[in-house]
Amino acid sequence: MIDLRPMAYVIGRILIVLAILMVAPAILDWRAGDPNGYAIARAALITGFAGAALTLATGNALGQALDVRQAYILTASIWTITPAFAALPFVTGAPGLNWSQAWFEAVSGLTTTGATVIVGLDDLPAGMNLWRVMTNWLGGLGIAFIAMIFLPLMRIGGMQFFRTEAFDTFGKALPRATDIARQLLYIYMALTLACIVVFLIIGMPPFIAVTHGLSAVSTGGFSPYDASFNAFRGAGEYTGALFMFLGSLPFVRYVQLVNGQPQSFWRDAQIRAYFRWLMAAVLVVTLWRVLSAGTPLEPTFREALFNLTSIMSSTGTFSGTFPTWGGFALVVSLLVGIVGGCSGSTAAGLSVFRVQIAMAVLHRQIRQIFHPSQISPVRYQERPVEEDVIRAITMFISTYIFLLGLFSVAMTLVGVDLESALFAIWTSLGNVGYGFGPMVERTGTFVDFPPPAIFLMTLAMILGRLGMLTLLVLLLPVFWRR
Repeated sequence: MIDLRPMAYVIGRILIVLAILMVAPAILDWRAGDPNGYAIARAALITGFAGAALTLATGNALGQALDVRQAYILTASIWTITPAFAALPFVTGAPGLNWSQAWFEAVSGLTTTGATVIVGLDDLPAGMNLWRVMTNWLGGLGIAFIAMIFLPLMRIGGMQFFRTEAFDTFGKALPRATDIARQLLYIYMALTLACIVVFLIIGMPPFIAVTHGLSAVSTGGFSPYDASFNAFRGAGEYTGALFMFLGSLPFVRYVQLVNGQPQSFWRDAQIRAYFRWLMAAVLVVTLWRVLSAGTPLEPTFREALFNLTSIMSSTGTFSGTFPTWGGFALVVSLLVGIVGGCSGSTAAGLSVFRVQIAMAVLHRQIRQIFHPSQISPVRYQERPVEEDVIRAITMFISTYIFLLGLFSVAMTLVGVDLESALFAIWTSLGNVGYGFGPMVERTGTFVDFPPPAIFLMTLAMILGRLGMLTLLVLLLPVFWRR
């Protein structure tokens, strides 16, 4: 029988930290004289009490090492239980969501999806908008926080835990997971601060600069405006695209960069491919729009750059009329959203790294049709890729496509039209956050979706954040056998 106490202890400690963090938005509303501050404080008290109770009840597990099965259970538990408590402010205070909607909002925040069911963000109390983007920022590199703060107490092999989150360290830039996590946190904070400063320079009000800075670097996508980035056309779109792009690069490369290994950053085949594919998509959509609709070149390029960067980096903010362009732009958006950003970043999707390996495998198979006796190993950055890695990537991509189809069909069975269903699962499974389809057009949110559809999207967001296999492996009977 699996001992659940070590996992419960870690979750308890996380809930205590979560409760402490809720104090900041509560104070913000108190200072503004908004009674919503008391609602957030109540949520903090409930969360803190639950965390303290779990910690005290399982304190005798402190120092007990976790095995692989416990690591997988802990990973899945963190991304299912923590959002349940992060959802409390949405229930106790404005906007007064029901439980399914509140859990959706919290999961969307912590998985950095950015999809929302809240209409009237402009009128939402400042503390609640701050809490929304805080969930984005916390979820962006949640794995780093967990590894740095809690895992040393449990004596779990850090690199092993990283693998349960599909976290690719690309050669282990540092010898210890906690060392990686600490530097990741510093870099993450530095990027966030730089983003906020730049947003202030281009004229964003301080609170808006902070909220958009937290969501841009985390590639989370929450905004305090219903119109998202439309209030900051021009310089805001260029700078927003820049920081969304930086947030979707592999963070371990930043660690190597600040540790005197810049060549590992510039020579990363994944980063180069990501930039090429993104720019190709932007240029093709820009030319298509200019030639087909006769729109001016620079505004069209800027709008395509911002929105396609938002989609491929799995951020979810939008600007201009891009969601209504339809046709060719919709197809390109679907493709880049499925690919996603770089592995080992805050972005989601299949990841550029996996797509590169899949393309190399396909190329090998085509070569072998014409040269059956030729032995051609798959290589990545001049190194051979092991067959078990190829099998794992093939399984991941196959599972992604299967779940995309399965969930889309399930959505249509609960009353969602086919286009809205497909893009709702696309945005959830890839943690994209961007909305397309008839059921999204009225409000730009997912508030019109029925409760069963909201649940399916929430489950898809968790599966996408965990790399799918981490959660699905828990359903296998062999996992629970000794």
